[in-house]
Amino acid sequence: MDKKRRRLICMASCLFLILIWELVSVLMKAPVILPSPVEVASSVIKLFASPQFVKNVGSTVLRAVLSFCIIFIAGSFLGTAAGLHPALDAALSPLVTLLKATPVMSVILLAFIWFSTGTVPVFAAFLMAFPVMYMQVLSAVHNLDGKLAQMCTVYGIFGKKYISNFVIPSLVPAYVTGAKQSLSMIWKVVIAAEVLTVPSSGIGRSLQLSQVRLDTASVFAWTIIAVVLTFAGDSLFSLLTRKLLSRRYTVEA
Repeated sequence: MDKKRRRLICMASCLFLILIWELVSVLMKAPVILPSPVEVASSVIKLFASPQFVKNVGSTVLRAVLSFCIIFIAGSFLGTAAGLHPALDAALSPLVTLLKATPVMSVILLAFIWFSTGTVPVFAAFLMAFPVMYMQVLSAVHNLDGKLAQMCTVYGIFGKKYISNFVIPSLVPAYVTGAKQSLSMIWKVVIAAEVLTVPSSGIGRSLQLSQVRLDTASVFAWTIIAVVLTFAGDSLFSLLTRKLLSRRYTVEA
């Protein structure tokens, strides 16, 4: 199936879903339960015009970006180190397993006890998304090409040169995949933590306040904004990684 036909089918599917939404909203006649698409669109426009909009979105973006940077650095470094050193892998294994099994709400509630409301989303996002990045890199290290490793040994490539010329280039796809998977999770955890902790600003705070006021149209509007923000973040990350990787290989060629 070509891209043009696929896009047309996707657009038709979206229009069909919106039509179903409008039909159900009309039949229910209860905007507090299910507002119409027009009411939600109007609410989105009002939010854009609000003086607090930029502050709320900016706070969530800042927390998500900060979480992502910490997760990427820690996950890449520790995943690579643990893959190269079995003792470190064994030492970190119980912690990573614990983090993978812990419910996100438990992490948020505990963090709410320990930290300020603005720090909770960053901390919770790190604990939830770090295992994803770590395990992706660790698995890639374990699957490094043995023949290339032997070649490095034959030519006397050890230490920093071994890591910079063999390990890291081989792990770039794992870094990118782990970062992309972590990024998608970070947005959800950050906003969920904001909903529960209600910081001074953020999309989650706005969702919580809209729900308390029974302003369902605003809840839908903020949800749509969060979805668009997540999609924009993923698209920007994919674009940047494609450009950086293509530039690197072009320069090397």
